[in-house]
Amino acid sequence: MKKVTLIGRDFLKVLGILGSHKSNGVTRMMLDAVLNGVEASNEVELLNLNDYQIKPRIPGEDNPTLDLIIEKLKTADVWILAAPTYWGGLSGVMKNFLDCIRQEILRFDRKGDPHPIPEFAHKHYITLTNCYVGKAENMLTGMTDSAFRTMDKAMTTAGLIKLGEGVQTATYGLKQLTDKKQAELEKLGNKINRTQRKDDQTLKRYIELFFIVAAMALITMVIQAGILKLLGQALSFWTNYISFVLIFFILLAITLHFFTVVKHRRK
Repeated sequence: MKKVTLIGRDFLKVLGILGSHKSNGVTRMMLDAVLNGVEASNEVELLNLNDYQIKPRIPGEDNPTLDLIIEKLKTADVWILAAPTYWGGLSGVMKNFLDCIRQEILRFDRKGDPHPIPEFAHKHYITLTNCYVGKAENMLTGMTDSAFRTMDKAMTTAGLIKLGEGVQTATYGLKQLTDKKQAELEKLGNKINRTQRKDDQTLKRYIELFFIVAAMALITMVIQAGILKLLGQALSFWTNYISFVLIFFILLAITLHFFTVVKHRRK
């Protein structure tokens, strides 16, 4: 896919952000695997958060470390956030990073509501995490979901677009990734090569929304028709209308809950 040229540049800058205490652990292996999928024509940089003393900005005081990191975030087209799951949540290293950049990557209105700013909106990101628990337990409990939700909350609030996510379970004593997991993560990294810089995907989202609404309406009508057939009677206009709205609302709520809360990789 031909990449968009911006200020004289026709390649993508990819920033791998490592948010773990170990610089050579499973999280690093996962991040390296994704970066291996990025074509050599693109530029890759690794940012090990543990190498920096990152603190939030205090008005009137210099913060060269935060300035350096924010500049890296500005110039990168794709961010890859990699951090382990500890105690059922995101690692402190990555959480501190997200807390400190909050005031830098967002604009806040008079009510304190956050809004994306042009320097960061419509960039792309990938999230990676791992945990000690096994595949079956993570499938049942969603141990890693909280870490994904925290990273997603920060990124989507800033207007970034998600390309995908990866998870590794049963990491206790793990020395290297399986060939299958390595290939899966490299494939995830390969998606970056087909990404357009700062593509807001507005049209795509409207098309997806149209088909979701159309599907929900069809399913609602089928359920409603089944209920009428079961009861063996016709409903009045208002009863028909109210039942349609209720069924549609329940289906839509379940769908939104699935895509925004439940649907994270667990294996």
